[in-house]
Amino acid sequence: MQPVELPDKIYVGPVIDEGHSLASVSDKVGGIVLKRKITLGWTFGLFIALGLLQGLAAGATMLFAKGVGVWGINIPNAWGFAIINFVWWIGIGHAGTLISAILLLLNQSWRNAINRFAEAMTLFAVMCAGMFPVLHTGRPWLAYWLFPYPNTMALWPQVRSPLLWDVFAVSTYLTISAVFWFVGLLPDLATLRDTSKKPWQQKVYGMLAMGWRGSARHWQRFEKASLLLAGLATPLVLSVHTVVSFDFAVSMIPGWHTTIFPPYFVAGAIYSGFAMVLTLMIPVRQFYGLDDIITLRHLNNMAKVALSTGMIVAYGYSMEAFFAYFSADKFEKFMMWNRMTGPYAMFYWALILCNILIPQSLWSKKVRTSPLILWCVSIVINIGMWLERFVIVITSLHRDFLPSSWGYYAPTIWDWAVFVGTLGLFMTLIFLFVRVLPLITIFELRMLLPGARVKEVVSQ
Repeated sequence: MQPVELPDKIYVGPVIDEGHSLASVSDKVGGIVLKRKITLGWTFGLFIALGLLQGLAAGATMLFAKGVGVWGINIPNAWGFAIINFVWWIGIGHAGTLISAILLLLNQSWRNAINRFAEAMTLFAVMCAGMFPVLHTGRPWLAYWLFPYPNTMALWPQVRSPLLWDVFAVSTYLTISAVFWFVGLLPDLATLRDTSKKPWQQKVYGMLAMGWRGSARHWQRFEKASLLLAGLATPLVLSVHTVVSFDFAVSMIPGWHTTIFPPYFVAGAIYSGFAMVLTLMIPVRQFYGLDDIITLRHLNNMAKVALSTGMIVAYGYSMEAFFAYFSADKFEKFMMWNRMTGPYAMFYWALILCNILIPQSLWSKKVRTSPLILWCVSIVINIGMWLERFVIVITSLHRDFLPSSWGYYAPTIWDWAVFVGTLGLFMTLIFLFVRVLPLITIFELRMLLPGARVKEVVSQ
């Protein structure tokens, strides 16, 4: 039988402006890397990021020289900024996997303009997060003890330690996310290889493209690999921050020993992750003139996801108060009362304002489709999620079971230096990424142009 040509399948859209063609998409996105000159604004931003990065170098050097005593941790606050920032950075890294993997499996076309940038943000955030548990041990040069390797000292990891769970959960998440990100880059690296004019760029992007020629066999294997990696990455969205929440939930400390933490932490991670994507994408969209590719539709959808997960977070806050009030545990009741009225009450009410009250403005479509207002709301959410981690860690520790052991936690300049330094590292990597790699997926945008068609031929 002869092959039968089925009717054309037209993508529902438009997803990007109608004025684009296949060539214009490649030229606009690839031109940021290949043709656009380094501007004064980009140079100034990179200079600021590198300046902040020096705080990490100074803080880590002081830590290595004098130990964790230079931080504000004490008895009973054995955990401080290191764990707070670790959980915060891990949460930020969740949006990339959600946008890339889960929305790919759900066939959501609006992800295509933002998934590449979100994936890169995930990698950089997880890199920043991974530093804190290692630094928190006080002896990072012995971090290899966490891995089960044959050794003459007969040292083996303590599998009941949440620290060990974090090592394997975060390293698995980072590995799968990096492979997924690189596989998705292959077609675009080949596009940069073929359109670049400079020999050194052709060689560099040619090596990174790993022989991609765009043949039918290449595309078939690419699609299979993408779906398999998406299937592997999807459970990690739930598992990684669930394991991180076990750092708290498996303890007996009031405020931590609760079964609501795993789903509560996962929702908070997606909440902060989408807020960070908005915080970064809106300025990039404006600076590089990508408002016809990253449209108001994309901002609207991301704001809706942030609002939905924010309501789940608000439910988690109310359940915490409900459990404490109706429990028979006087220590749990005191913990919640101490959060609301104790020395750190200002931080608790600030997080309620930032995470629940102000984001209610996202019910309005005018707010969701106003880039400036949405950017301000996303920054407020990021601040609120950091405050949430601060309140969870500090208020449960500084006043525990015995009043005789109560204390007060205050971060030192070296705590702030390390935290600000990781912000500098994160921003430095973002600035370099937008200059050397396509920040938007070129090949997927081509398929989403208005009028783009895919012909399916089957044999009978």
